[in-house]
Parts: sequence; structure tokens; C-alpha cells
Amino acid sequence: MADHTADPRITLHPYTRRVRIFAGDTLIADTRNAIELRERGYPHRQYVPRAGVDMSKLSVSSTVTHCPFKGDTTYYSLPDIADVAWSYEQPIDEMQAIAGRLAFDVSKVTELVE
Repeated sequence: MADHTADPRITLHPYTRRVRIFAGDTLIADTRNAIELRERGYPHRQYVPRAGVDMSKLSVSSTVTHCPFKGDTTYYSLPDIADVAWSYEQPIDEMQAIAGRLAFDVSKVTELVE
């Protein structure tokens, strides 16, 4: 079996395919400028720039978490879906590319990638 311990835990990949996020029939985000974060042991996540997110539909949640590999999170909710997205406002130095971008919980919304 190959030893993967030398592989980086997290890699970031510019993503030019169209990414759309829906809550039911409501479009929440639409971009061709996502960054795909690939973290060992977790599903790939699309980090969407705020310019591609309808921020008027989201409110800041009281939930806060910390990842030792990315930093502290700010969570966002829709009126009827708690903690639907999160953002690293001030990530650790190695993750600055995702600063201020939002990732969505795909168990709570629909993510379409074209």
C-alpha cells in the first residue's frame, strides 16, 4: 500500500466550471470562480467568492468552530436552514486563498457543477 503521509493534507484548486447553489428552487450562489478545497478524509468543497453569493439571503449564525488547518469559521444561515454555509474570514497563512469565500453544506442545499 502506498504511503500517503507525504501528501499535503489540504490542496486548493482554481475551479472555472460553473458552480450553483440552490436552497429548494432559490438560487443562492452562482460563479465560475470557485476554489475547490480538497482535504484528506473529507469531501471536496467549493469555496465561492462573495461576489457570486446572494448575501442578502444569509444571516450570520452564532455557531463558531475552529480548524487547526484552516482557522476560525463564521457560519451563515438561511431563514429556514441553520448553518448552511461557512467562511474563514481570517484563515491561517497557507489558506489565504479561501479568505472570505463561502462553502455550503451540500447535505442542506443542492450544489450543481457544470
